[in-house]
Amino acid sequence: MNSQNTLIDLLLIETSRRNTDFVAEIIFQKPELFEDLFSIFASNTEPISRRAAWVVDTVSETFPELIAAHLDDLVYMQSKFSHDAMKRHSMRILARSPLPADEHLGELIRIGFEWLLSPYEATATKIQCMEILYRISQIEPDLKKELADSIEWRLNEETAGFKNRGQKMLKKLYIEIGNNLNTG
Repeated sequence: MNSQNTLIDLLLIETSRRNTDFVAEIIFQKPELFEDLFSIFASNTEPISRRAAWVVDTVSETFPELIAAHLDDLVYMQSKFSHDAMKRHSMRILARSPLPADEHLGELIRIGFEWLLSPYEATATKIQCMEILYRISQIEPDLKKELADSIEWRLNEETAGFKNRGQKMLKKLYIEIGNNLNTG
């Protein structure tokens, strides 16, 4: 049996934090297995890819260098994902990782605004999108106003978690936009 099949068997045992941590610990001990784990995640096959996404997220939090080679691919994988967990974990990874190469930023901006503005996306995904778009706005200041407008537009329609994070983000954006107006 190959390592990818073994990982699949382990992931299928159960969906739980305990099992996620168990599989992550295997990857911590044998980082060369990360490529097989990422392949399972990237296959976008239910339910196994969703379970692998949680482990990829967990592993990459501790060892970000393992996901580094896949960040550009991860940007383009977003449009394939339909399950909230796939979106949530992958956007969480992207939110804490270095921004992708310039040629991939446009796609990340597109999907970030699409999901942020959607009434159907999960709150956790929207919050990660907000964070990513804010980080991009630090190198593309023209996005600050659009991001602030988008957050304001959704604020009254969203959950308490979105409102809390959105209001904090708006405070930062208003200061930055105001500073740009005063110095521009």
